[in-house]
Amino acid sequence: MITRFAEEERLAGAVIHASTVYLAGQVADDTSLDAEGQTADILRQIDSLLDQAGTSKRYLLSVQIFIADMADFPAMNRAWDAWLDRSHKPARATVKAELADPSWRVEITAVAALPPVLPRPDGTQTLYA
Repeated sequence: MITRFAEEERLAGAVIHASTVYLAGQVADDTSLDAEGQTADILRQIDSLLDQAGTSKRYLLSVQIFIADMADFPAMNRAWDAWLDRSHKPARATVKAELADPSWRVEITAVAALPPVLPRPDGTQTLYA
């Protein structure tokens, strides 16, 4: 079964297949922000999408960060470091890229696992996060 949500004209914000959640590239809602602010905005969106999917940043497997100007790398990392769960770090790649909108400084996509759902003795299910 495949589940799509946060759908827009050309894409779904997230797609779940089996026990994996795939996030589309997320960009800042407020493009007037600097790279640190845009990154923090994007990470809040990622938290929201993961929550809607039934998971969290604890279950991130892989993150790809696209940055328009490598001079913004330290600012992007400040927002990342403030957000990161240091006990559950994902694999990560950061690359310089020409983004589709020149006002975007950062775009982030990710893949996460769904936490296990185990049956309880009473027949209900418990989500272990």
